[in-house]
Amino acid sequence: MGVTASLLSAVDEVAKSFNGQLIKPNDPDYETARKVHNGLIDKRPVVIARCRGVADVVDAVRLARDQGLGVAVRGGGHNVAGRCTIDGGMMIDLSQMKGVHVDPRARSTRAQGGSTWNVFNRETQLHGLASTGGVVSSTGIAGLTLGGGLGWLMGKHALALDNLLAVELVLADGRIVKASESENPDLFWALRGGGGNFGIATTLEYRLHQVGPMITGGLIAWPFQDAWDVLRHFRDVTARLPDEFTVFGGLVHAPDGSGTKLAAIVLCHCGSLADGEKAVQPIKVFGKPVLDAIGPMPYAAMNAMLDAAYPHGALNYWKSNFLGALTDDAIRTMIECFAKCPTPMGQLLLENFHGAVTRVDPTATAFPHRTPGYNLLVLGEWMDHAQNDICIEWVRDSYVAMQPFMGTGRYVNYIGEDEQDDAVMTAYGPNYHRLQQVKAAYDPENFFRMNQNIPPRS
Repeated sequence: MGVTASLLSAVDEVAKSFNGQLIKPNDPDYETARKVHNGLIDKRPVVIARCRGVADVVDAVRLARDQGLGVAVRGGGHNVAGRCTIDGGMMIDLSQMKGVHVDPRARSTRAQGGSTWNVFNRETQLHGLASTGGVVSSTGIAGLTLGGGLGWLMGKHALALDNLLAVELVLADGRIVKASESENPDLFWALRGGGGNFGIATTLEYRLHQVGPMITGGLIAWPFQDAWDVLRHFRDVTARLPDEFTVFGGLVHAPDGSGTKLAAIVLCHCGSLADGEKAVQPIKVFGKPVLDAIGPMPYAAMNAMLDAAYPHGALNYWKSNFLGALTDDAIRTMIECFAKCPTPMGQLLLENFHGAVTRVDPTATAFPHRTPGYNLLVLGEWMDHAQNDICIEWVRDSYVAMQPFMGTGRYVNYIGEDEQDDAVMTAYGPNYHRLQQVKAAYDPENFFRMNQNIPPRS
């Protein structure tokens, strides 16, 4: 939809009471405001509603409905598929809504939907508390949590969504509802994994845990020529981890931009420093690492450690799937694929699922992936548009090569823009039909569809 005179008039009328900004294509802030984290995404909304409170969100939803505009919701703006923005519709931008209020006695926090994990951690760590957040601290809390929420504390404290206590939601008709175990429990079940399908999360309430401020964490890397031994050792180590220990591994490039390929392990032990020092020894003494940055560090620093590897505006194209098993053949194929990686920012990652994550019933929340094992992420990242074709081709080819080793299920937060509809169905498995029923109850017209969409069905 283009910018019509009637739309401009409607926007100007709403702007009279709007506390935030209603940004139009000719406004000075538009070009900056429309950009999201993934530089490969180049969409142009006809209006950007930069909200400062819940009333703004309600007005934005009603304006979009009245004008027949599709909507996309931006929190942190990190969604790799760019579903936080839209061509010809309205971006509802919550990035100014970052308030975080901690109740240290109740060990809980209420955070606005535009908060990012660095803001969240800064407030909770004042009290030595934390909840499972992302592996990159600039990620928005809402999108990550509602789709799952892998993070450095998940072995001990499960996923981000498993720590949700309540969500305040603006529905498609502009109503404000609360979802929790006691209020709208069907909606609360669906929100924990069902993403942005049901409304706009303006406030999320989390359970907090005693964490840090100091934990044992960091990154250790070996020459790429040792990748076979390193990944087999990673497999052995992750077969017997205590809950406090979350360990990811994979094939990466040196952070200096040289293109040097490495085999690496990134880890976080959230127990005592003495226990952490003991737990990391089998990894630290293995082989001859070229980089060892493992040791005591603040939890907030651990959560921000990888931020520089995912800069705003870098071009990203990912593919992901849960593995059936990390076999020798799977490791061999990973190494062969990574040897062909054309970008000095590309990665092949293995995210280990164990501990508390796997002790939740697959139907207890909408997120069904509770089996111990690994999620494979083929991560293409580069800076020059001239490399678009070759980098995307590498991701696709690597994903195809790894398919013989894949199990069932997808992590919905990693599903790409060009994926087929059955990818979403696969991501939810046995929970898909129930999600469709909840969608039909709360968004029967599929107003919120710029997401990993679940069509309503009674």
